[in-house]
Amino acid sequence: MSQQKFVDRIEEMKILERAMSAKGPSLFILYGRRRVGKTELISKFLGTRGVYFLATAEGDRENINSFKAIMSKFLGDESILMANFDDWHSLFTVLTSSSSFQAKARESKIIIVIDEFPYLIEANRAIPSVFQKVYDTVLREKNVMLILSGSSISMMENEVLSYRSPLYGRRTGQLQLRPLKFRYLSEFVNYGFEDLCNTYFVFGGIPDYLLKLDPDTGFWENVSKSIISKGAPLYEEADFLLRTEFREPRNYMLILRSISYGNHTLGEICAYSGLDKSMVSKYLDVLMSLGLVIPEKPFGASEKFKRRLNWISDPYLKFWFRYVLPHKSEIENSRNEEILKIIVDDFPTFAGEQFENLMKELILEGILGRSFDTVSRWWGRNESNKKGRDVEEIDIVAYSETRGELLFAECKWTNSPVPISIVEALRTKSETLRKQYPGKKYSYAVFSKSGFKWTLQEPISDVILMDLSDIEREIYKKT
Repeated sequence: MSQQKFVDRIEEMKILERAMSAKGPSLFILYGRRRVGKTELISKFLGTRGVYFLATAEGDRENINSFKAIMSKFLGDESILMANFDDWHSLFTVLTSSSSFQAKARESKIIIVIDEFPYLIEANRAIPSVFQKVYDTVLREKNVMLILSGSSISMMENEVLSYRSPLYGRRTGQLQLRPLKFRYLSEFVNYGFEDLCNTYFVFGGIPDYLLKLDPDTGFWENVSKSIISKGAPLYEEADFLLRTEFREPRNYMLILRSISYGNHTLGEICAYSGLDKSMVSKYLDVLMSLGLVIPEKPFGASEKFKRRLNWISDPYLKFWFRYVLPHKSEIENSRNEEILKIIVDDFPTFAGEQFENLMKELILEGILGRSFDTVSRWWGRNESNKKGRDVEEIDIVAYSETRGELLFAECKWTNSPVPISIVEALRTKSETLRKQYPGKKYSYAVFSKSGFKWTLQEPISDVILMDLSDIEREIYKKT
């Protein structure tokens, strides 16, 4: 188990240590998408207190033989290695009954990690029942922490965590490992703040993706070398990621491609994909359950709102479907410079969408010095605007029930300073919501890549104006 760069994960380590220190045996479920850093977290937590076993798709016999070899070495007991076991239950029965195991367990709780547990399930669908029996009849009275870990979110949730799983009710703790927060990207690359944002827009907070970047190479060169070159480490990562979750990923890829091309409603996705409505709805539900797609309704809309928009949530997947998949033929023919120019020319539009998402995250994290319960976008009819389009949108609407406050915000990722007229436009667009929420406090914010342009001498008291330098200062002031 290799140890790579380990950043943050303070809260996750605390969760694991609390589970470890609890009296009696523990069954902990750890899962998260490929490359999110599960192995590094396990390695840091485990130390020399137990064993790490990486399961394979070879079947029970091979995995049992590999596991007993690891346990034999950990316990310094060759008798375990020499014994033959027909199944997992007999292996754990003999193992925990051995004098070497019992002596070790008297010293401290033994941690046993089985990583990529879904591989065992794929080879033997009865594995959840097998391990339920192991835990109930063998480990229940032992000083052991058993950690079952996996990268297939769907299989971990359906076969291990769900109500119908034989393991349901046995777990003493669980954790879905999420990507790193934006503030930690500076640990991976030596970039100015704008290119840190660009890096987050493309690679997100997936540690393994960030480790593939050359910290002393420019942003666009890193994009070219890591994604849009034949044989690059992340060139086909999207294919691998989807195959981890789906045995037949074709229709899922079709739906994700449709969304990346700007088809966000159910009807638009059906029209693009040629799939019927019920099928698309089913696929979207699965993608949402895995966190790959996020449904969006306007702020304040009821749960019955029908024209929800669907967005790819993962930055890398969003970039890959927008720029890599449509140009695979050119990349295969080594026309990298041509494709890079296409991406660079279109990137401000892509980055503008991602900048909104980043600011939503940062507002929830408290960058404005106060917390909000919800942060979302709003679109709808504005009754005060009788001319032109009758449908408008506000990039961010944040709401605090405790303070009775509504925040309206706009995000501008442009190379030109933002004129002060945007503030009055924001006030006008917010009128509809202000009428719907009478008696609330209202505040405004504008986040701009390139600063602001105005001639006012006095600051606007109820408006927060932040450019990238302001955002950078507030983020790192809190770390």
